[in-house]
Amino acid sequence: QVQLVESGGRLVHTGESLRLSCTAAGRTINNSAMGWFRRAPGKDREFVATINLSGNITYYVDSVKGRFTISRDNAKNTVYLQMNSLKPEDTAAYYCAEARWPGITTVLHEYEYWGQGTQVTVSS
Repeated sequence: QVQLVESGGRLVHTGESLRLSCTAAGRTINNSAMGWFRRAPGKDREFVATINLSGNITYYVDSVKGRFTISRDNAKNTVYLQMNSLKPEDTAAYYCAEARWPGITTVLHEYEYWGQGTQVTVSS
C-alpha cells in the first residue's frame, strides 16, 4: 500500500519560508504526477501546486504563484514544496497526493493516494 508522509510544517511568522517534504513509502512515485493541496480551518481542501512526472511542468493556484515552488527528486521518491514570503492566509494543513497519471492536474478526485498532512501556521 502506498504511504505518503509529509513533513516540515510548523509555526512561522509572516514573511518567513518553509520547505515541505513528501516521501513515498511502499512504492515508487516515478509513474505519476504529484500535487500539494491544503485545507484551512472551516474551508474545503484546495489545490496548491502540481508537478508532472518528469518535473519540467508545474502549475500553481494564483494565490501562491511567485511565492511557492514545487519540485521532485524521483531518485529519492520525494516531492517538495518551497514556500516563501508566507502570509497568515497560508495557514492550513498541507497534503501531498499522487495523481492517477503522469500529467499535471488540479482536480482533487484525479489524485489516488494522499498523505496525512502537515500543519503550517503563519502568525502575523
